[in-house]
Amino acid sequence: MAAPQIRELPSAEGLTSEDAAASSPMAKVWRAMWGNKTAFVGLVVLVVLIVLSVFAPLIAPYPINQQVGQPFTPPSVHHLLGLDDAGYDVFSLLLYGLRISLLVGFSATIIASALGTLIGIIAGYRGGIIDNLLMRLTDYFLVIPLLPLMIVVADLWGATLFHIIAVIGLLSWTMTAIVIRAQVRSLREYMFIRRARATGASHTRIIIQHILPQVMPLVVANTVLNISYAVFTETALAFLGIGDPSQVSLGTMIEFGFQRGAITDGAWWAIVPPGLLVTVIVLACSLIGRGIETTFNPRLNLAHLSMRRARLIPRPPASQNSRAGGANGTSA
Repeated sequence: MAAPQIRELPSAEGLTSEDAAASSPMAKVWRAMWGNKTAFVGLVVLVVLIVLSVFAPLIAPYPINQQVGQPFTPPSVHHLLGLDDAGYDVFSLLLYGLRISLLVGFSATIIASALGTLIGIIAGYRGGIIDNLLMRLTDYFLVIPLLPLMIVVADLWGATLFHIIAVIGLLSWTMTAIVIRAQVRSLREYMFIRRARATGASHTRIIIQHILPQVMPLVVANTVLNISYAVFTETALAFLGIGDPSQVSLGTMIEFGFQRGAITDGAWWAIVPPGLLVTVIVLACSLIGRGIETTFNPRLNLAHLSMRRARLIPRPPASQNSRAGGANGTSA
């Protein structure tokens, strides 16, 4: 009797360049956004906002430091969103404020995602006392109210743009660390990780070549969600008077509108547009992040049962049951 043949899985060396590119983490993320309608809509909206912020000097009809009319002039053909309390064009301020808010959001998110990913990978891969120490540190930051702590730290350091980015980034990494740690704890028990350790691969090589590509889609999803959190936090800090007064952001526009009588004068155009733009940024990032999470973790769909998706399988007629029973009896 011949011995059974064992089929081996194709190795990475046998993959072509096209296959390797198709299996890369960023390719998986792109396919996830392309296949999810809500994530794709959020991506389009976010890209449009980024383009507007980048080309703000070319799109803005007026300089942001030039008085072009009377204070609180309502919207018109020449000023689409009216003028603020100083006679500056609100639409021009909105474009430049969008640039600063997105700069804070992306910069603080890069810091938070890098720190949270590093702590999560080390804690999940090493385990033991290192895991306990890092998770106790994470729990410590998790239970502290972040917004009051950010207010205190930003006030102590000084309300500059760099300090605000550093404060938001260094205090917003906890959820990323928890999510990545849970994923790495599951990955380290997989057979290909054990096989890599058995062949003598170093911990750094295992983390970079095997674990990091597997968790990268989850890192991207959390990073996009953190952008909305960072933008909203910067807006809240600026509204409370801790924003950089030398920079125009969406938060400082809302703050100046409230402090300088836009509510009492009925100048809604000085407050509503920046608030709506913050809402659009948060919504777009949430759509992208949730879409990626749902694609790479289908179990999330089980928590949202919908009657449109649930359907009963029709019971076959009695005649078909009798035929099936007769056929089974005959074959028996």
